[in-house]
Amino acid sequence: MIGVFDSGIGGLSVLKALRERLPHEDFIYIADSAHAPYGQRDDDYVVARARAISQYLVSRNVKALVIACNTATAAAIHVLRAEHPGLPIIGAEPALKPAALLSKTGNVGIMATRSTLASAKFRALMASQTGFASFTLEPCDGLADAIERSAKSRDSAELIAACARITCRMGSFGTQKGQMDTLVLGCTHYPFAAAHLRPLVGPDVQLVDTGEAVTRQTVRQLESADALRPCPDPASTGLVSLFTTGQSDTLHAAASSWLGLSATSKMLLF
Repeated sequence: MIGVFDSGIGGLSVLKALRERLPHEDFIYIADSAHAPYGQRDDDYVVARARAISQYLVSRNVKALVIACNTATAAAIHVLRAEHPGLPIIGAEPALKPAALLSKTGNVGIMATRSTLASAKFRALMASQTGFASFTLEPCDGLADAIERSAKSRDSAELIAACARITCRMGSFGTQKGQMDTLVLGCTHYPFAAAHLRPLVGPDVQLVDTGEAVTRQTVRQLESADALRPCPDPASTGLVSLFTTGQSDTLHAAASSWLGLSATSKMLLF
């Protein structure tokens, strides 16, 4: 199997992209919901959780590990790679470079967790794009939680209000000079708010998330390791196992609504 984990259900956006490209592969997904949100935790806490989850997934003999969380990638990927040197480990990070290349006005908005924006990894990434675009950074406290509650309750009122507050704080969106024409969804939860962000930023603003980039890198690493599963039947689909450290009904509702998965999730205690 390919192991995927996030602090909650947001990583399902990455799982969706992975399954679209690799439909015949088996996946195991862990939502660490009992310890979410990572974006409001310190690095030591996030590293400890990432180590615990990766150890469990290694015990399940995964052939690759996808950290479907920008915060966990920034805090822990170097630790996990050092502890599991033979395992392909793919992280997620805000798509600044693709966004800078896409932007015509040279103004890019970045929505991310406070922890991601404060990380050394993010700062290095932003420094690498100096001269290519101007970035407006917005810490989105509580947005991931609002997305999770919306998935469970099917009530989007709180989520819509949060998106409106965030985009209002960021400034002007559009394709005119000085406006942000590209918006980076710098947390894997945020693509599930895209439908509510779209009317707020306008039809011409490009929304960029990390799922496609993570998928490309996963495929490259599996190809390099000669670990891609042969697919004799193009119509075949792999199995998806869902686990959570929190309430399973939230994960199940989100997987059903967003990915069309009918499998029930299971609870893990660690």
